Amino acid sequence: MVRLNLRQSTRSIYLGLACVSLTLHLLLALFCLSVLQSACILPTSSSSSVPRIDPVSHASSSSSSSSAAASNKQANSRQHGDCHKPGVGGTFENEGNDSFSEDLERARKLIGVGKLSPTENGRSKLQELFKHPLYNLPRPKLQEDDWLLRLKTDAEAEEIEKEEKANRDSVTSDSDWQSASEEEGYDKVTWTRDKETHPPWLRFHLGISRWELYDRKDLNLAQLTHYLATQRILGAVQKKGGTQLKLLVSFPNYGQALLKPMRQSRDAETDVNLFYFSDFERHNAEIAAFHLDRVLGFNRIPPVVGRLINVTTEIRDVTTDERLSRTFFTSPAGNVCFYGQCEYYCSSEHPVCGRPHVLEVSLATMLPDLSLAPRRSWRSPWRRSYSRTKLAQWEKDAAYCDTVKKTPPYNRGSRLVDLIDMAVLDFLMSNMDRHHYETFEEFGNETFLLHLDHGRAFGRHSQDEPSVLAPLVQCCRIRRSTLLRLRLLSRPDFRLSDVMRESLAQDPLTAVAPLLSEPHLSALDRRLATVLAAVQTCQDGNEDVVYDDLDEHDDQQLGGNP
Repeated sequence: MVRLNLRQSTRSIYLGLACVSLTLHLLLALFCLSVLQSACILPTSSSSSVPRIDPVSHASSSSSSSSAAASNKQANSRQHGDCHKPGVGGTFENEGNDSFSEDLERARKLIGVGKLSPTENGRSKLQELFKHPLYNLPRPKLQEDDWLLRLKTDAEAEEIEKEEKANRDSVTSDSDWQSASEEEGYDKVTWTRDKETHPPWLRFHLGISRWELYDRKDLNLAQLTHYLATQRILGAVQKKGGTQLKLLVSFPNYGQALLKPMRQSRDAETDVNLFYFSDFERHNAEIAAFHLDRVLGFNRIPPVVGRLINVTTEIRDVTTDERLSRTFFTSPAGNVCFYGQCEYYCSSEHPVCGRPHVLEVSLATMLPDLSLAPRRSWRSPWRRSYSRTKLAQWEKDAAYCDTVKKTPPYNRGSRLVDLIDMAVLDFLMSNMDRHHYETFEEFGNETFLLHLDHGRAFGRHSQDEPSVLAPLVQCCRIRRSTLLRLRLLSRPDFRLSDVMRESLAQDPLTAVAPLLSEPHLSALDRRLATVLAAVQTCQDGNEDVVYDDLDEHDDQQLGGNP
C-alpha cells in the first residue's frame, strides 16, 4: 500500500514538472514571435520612401493616389528586405539583406527613418523661403512659340492619322501617340490630348518653356521624382560619351533616366593631388546640385533623385549591352561588381560594387530626344585648359571679360549674366568641370542655359576654388534677382545650409545617410559670403554692376530689399 502511494506521488511530481516545462517553452516561443514581428514593422512615415520635392505642395492628384500607395508599399518592402520574399520588380536578394539592414540601422541612429531635418520651433525655413516674393515673381504670359514642345492640333492629328491609317488597327479620335511596341514589360498605352493620360516624364517635357526647365509649383515635379524612385527598371545600357561610367535605364511607360552609381563614401574628400579633370564623379553631387539650383531659384537642372537598386536584378539581368554585361564579376568579398567601358576608372581595379547586391545611384530625368528638341552646345568662355601644364587665356588676362563682352552672344541680352549665374552655382558647390553648356535650338539666343553634369561637384569642403568665380570677378556683372536671393539666403532665418539640409532630407537616400555631410553644408554658407563680398568689391569700384531684370518691381513688392 505504501509503494502504491509512493508511485502515485512520484507520477504527480513528473506531471507537474512536465506542465511547468511546457509552459516555459510556450512563453519562450511567444517572446521570440514578438521579437520577429517587431523587426518587420514598417515605418509609419512614408517620407523616406517617397520623394516629396516641393514641401509647399504635398498633395498629389487623385488619379495617382492608388499608384502612389502601391509604390509606397513596394519602396518600404525594399527598405526591409528581410521581411519581403525575393522576386521581380526590384526586390533584393537574401544575400544583401544583412548589409542593407545595417545601413538602415545606422540611418535610424543618425537621423531617424523618414524624419526631416529639425526646424526651429517647428518652422520650415524651406517653406518660408518659397513663400517669399522673390520666389513668386509674376511671369510674363507665354506665347505659343515659348513652349519647347506642343501637342498636335486636331487638324494635324487628323492628317497624320489618315497617312498612318493603313498601319493601324484602331485608333481613337483624340489620339496623338499610340504604343505599337510588343516588347515584354512595357505598358501598352494610348496617350491622348488629355494631360492626365500622360506619364510624368512626358508632362515634364511638355512643361519646358523658353525661360525655365520646370515650374517649381508644378505638382508633376513630385510625381516625376516619385516615379524615378519607384518604377520597375526594365533595361539598362551604358550611355555613350563622357569620361566616366553612366547608364541609361528604361521604365515600363517608355520613360528613361541617366544613372550614376556610388563610387565613394559621402565623407570622402577629393585627393589634393588629383587634377579637376581626373576626379571621381559622385552620385550624391548630382542630387545635391539639383536641390541647390532649385533653392537658388534657377530651375535649370533636370530633376534628380536618389535610389537604392539591386545590381543583379536591375542591371545585370536586364541589360542588353554586351560591353556592359561582360564586365560583371563577384569580388573576393562576395559583392557583385561591374566596371563597363569608359575613358576613366572603367577597369577591374576601379569597379562599382553592391553590398553585396545593393547599390546607391542617382537617377536624372532625361531631356526630350534630340530629334524632337535639338540642343546647341556652347564652349564656355571660361573653360579650363584641361592640361597639367597650360593655363587658359582667362587665367592669364585680367581684362579677359572685355573681349567676351564684345563677342556674340554675350554682347547683348542676358547671356552674360546667365553665364555668371552658372558660375555662382558652380562656385557654391566647388564644381571646376564646366567646359560647355547647352541651350535649346528652338529658342535661339533668347533663353536660359541648361545646367548639366555636376558629378565632380562637392569634392572638397575644406577648400574653396576662387577661380570658379572668374566670370563674376572679371565682368563685375550680376542679375538683380540673383543678387537679392543670395542676400536672402545669407540671413539667419533663411540660411543656405539650413534650407539645403531640409530640402535634401526629402530624398529617399537620406534614409541611408545624409546626402551632404555637415562640413559640406557649412562650406555653402562660407562660399555664399565670398560671392557677396565679390559683388560688393565690384560695386565699390564700378557703377553698372547689377543687371536689373526686376525693373517693374520695387523693394516693397519684393518683401523689402534683403
